Amino acid sequence: DADGAEGVGYTFTVGRNGGAVHDILQREIPDVVQGCDAELTEFLWNRVWWELHYGGRGGPTVLALSAFDIALWDLKAKRAGLPLWRLLGGHDRHVPCYAGGIDLDLPLDGLLRQTEANLAKGFRAIKMKVGRPRLSEDVERVAAMRRHLGDGFPLMVDANMTWSVDAAIRAARAFAPHDLTWLEEPISPDDIAGHARVVRQGALPIAAGENLRSVWDFRHLIASGGVTFPEPDATNCGGVTAFMKIAHLAEAFNLPVTSHGAHDLTIHLLAAVPNRSYLEAHGFGLDGYIADPLEIREGMALAPERPGHGIRFDWTRLEKIRA
Repeated sequence: DADGAEGVGYTFTVGRNGGAVHDILQREIPDVVQGCDAELTEFLWNRVWWELHYGGRGGPTVLALSAFDIALWDLKAKRAGLPLWRLLGGHDRHVPCYAGGIDLDLPLDGLLRQTEANLAKGFRAIKMKVGRPRLSEDVERVAAMRRHLGDGFPLMVDANMTWSVDAAIRAARAFAPHDLTWLEEPISPDDIAGHARVVRQGALPIAAGENLRSVWDFRHLIASGGVTFPEPDATNCGGVTAFMKIAHLAEAFNLPVTSHGAHDLTIHLLAAVPNRSYLEAHGFGLDGYIADPLEIREGMALAPERPGHGIRFDWTRLEKIRA
């Protein structure tokens, strides 16, 4: 702005569509919002959503909108001289945090070594991948992890949309004796009725939502009874504006909200709501490319007190991996 304040937003893809997101950010969104007041986050969010809705309502368009919205909120908080979590209302800067990773193909001893490394970093909750070729393999690995962590230690499992509805129900029942906090993404995110069946007929709480792209998608999933822990990702569901609406929607249904990815940003959003559950801290975060990585103490992530979201990118390092 005229005073030199700058808002920084970001999103990510998984190997594809980055060019499309870049083009929307560089060409489409500036044309739609030129001359508008950057403080009007609701107005700007709706303007971009509806101006681009015919070719959007998901995919690269919503990822671009997410990055734009995150930048607006960063700028607004910097102008106010407040950390984002306080600007959003502020509830508790201490948020329980779990360690997640890409570990489905690790041998069991490698999985346990990874777990020990995460415990040494201060994590007091762990998530592991499931979805091996045979359910019996998954059950053996979950049982070994439970023995390693001990009774009562928070343990989640993530299937990354691997199963059919019936297979997910069988898996949930097989995992139930091992006292899991949740089973994540057991089936396709588009099968709302299937999620409701898994919740009703399985034996575990269900976390889901990282592949949903709007408040309305979450409305359908939550209202169906198909999720226990709604799990939005601020970088792909519509940014801070959408994430907060989803969190409050979950609160209205007496559900805790968790998160997916982007933990350096999402810590602010969960710290701002009373129904926050666990923050996901992922092994492929931004630690090597930002000045102040997420702080974790005895299982709790601490929302920073720096103005804005507080993420300060090392642009020199990022330049080395420019595509």
